Amino acid sequence: MEFLSVEQEQGVATVTINRPPANALARALILEINALLDKVENDDNVRVIVLRGEGRFFSAGADIKEFTDVTSGEEFTKLASNGQEVFERLECFHKPVIAAIHGAALGGGLELAMACHMRFVSENAKLGLPELQLGLIPGFAGTQRLPRYVGMPKAAEMMLTSDPISGKEAVDYGLANKAFSEDELFDKTSEIAKKIAMKSPIAVKAALEMLQYAKPSTYYEGVKAEANSFGEVFVSEDAKEGIQAFIEKREPVFQGK
Repeated sequence: MEFLSVEQEQGVATVTINRPPANALARALILEINALLDKVENDDNVRVIVLRGEGRFFSAGADIKEFTDVTSGEEFTKLASNGQEVFERLECFHKPVIAAIHGAALGGGLELAMACHMRFVSENAKLGLPELQLGLIPGFAGTQRLPRYVGMPKAAEMMLTSDPISGKEAVDYGLANKAFSEDELFDKTSEIAKKIAMKSPIAVKAALEMLQYAKPSTYYEGVKAEANSFGEVFVSEDAKEGIQAFIEKREPVFQGK
């Protein structure tokens, strides 16, 4: 691979992004991430993946220069959709994927990290979604994942102001698991990865699958489900009893029918 290198040790594949100077997420790099998942998916020697960046950055975001080649909204939609699909695959991958974040994880770089199952950061790391500074919005599901981790008010603040937060703040807000000194980050992350690699692969896979059920529905999925459920409940005998009891100004007697 041109932009990714892989080292394996004790069941852990450490994947390093190396695309100087800022590890920007070019389309070719995103395709390599997808190809990497193909490669390790059925490799029994890989039980955990650690994703890190070479140099001073985890990833400073999308490759803005590539945007100049895009001439229509439809192309931008396709670009975003392709990135979303790869990151969704990463999030739903049956082997744990851990991001070790030093330096900056901005824009698409943070969106990549948020698609991982865990995030460990250096205390002085910078994490943010600065797309609004470019007149854009996050396009690799950052608008959806960030509120899941930090809550709606903080997500709105981070996106609308474009101000990054530190590694320590990321832990406080629930965006990262733990913060370490920059000197300790990769060793500590590797220790945690190796600890997980010692667990039963079958149990680990099952646990990750179950965690997918804990995701909150999106608003639009939620209101659609609500409307369907409302219709089902409305035709029940209990609903008829409740409405009639309200009209007759008495306590309802529900039968669970």
